[in-house]
This record gives sequence, C-alpha cells and structure tokens, in this order.
Amino acid sequence: MPEVLKVSADSKPKAVAGAVAAVVREKGSVELQAIGAGAVNQAVKAIAISRGYVAPNGIDLVAIPAFAKVEIDGEERTAIKFLVVPR
Repeated sequence: MPEVLKVSADSKPKAVAGAVAAVVREKGSVELQAIGAGAVNQAVKAIAISRGYVAPNGIDLVAIPAFAKVEIDGEERTAIKFLVVPR
C-alpha cells in the first residue's frame, strides 16, 4: 500500500513535490488524494515539479489517475487519486 498524501487547494505545489520526491525515493511510489478542482490543480502541478526533482537520479515518474471514495465528517465524497510511480 503506497503512502497517501492529501493535497488541498491551499497546498504549495513545491512543498508537495518535495514530499512526493522524498517518498518515491524511499518507498518507490506514493498516492496523492485531492478533492475539488483547486486541489486537483495543485496536485497536478506538484507531480510536474516532482518529475524535475527526481529526473537527475534517472527516475522517470508517471501518474495514474483514478477515482476514490473518501469519508469526511461522516459524508462520502469523491476524490481524485494519483498513483505516482517510476516508469
């Protein structure tokens, strides 16, 4: 099971990218979860930035998007999850 990072619309893409790069280097893959257009936007930017962070190490990252059901305050919401793995 990959480590899950939750991304919000207020997340800083560079900070998330650093976390993505660190987790991928340590564990091999990471999952980003985002709910809402703003959060998905920040997650996609973070993935793009993190590709540049790990490229010098010979790692080519790809992101596989999917839907996920998550529960927040007892309410079921639909999230977009991105499984980020090396190719």
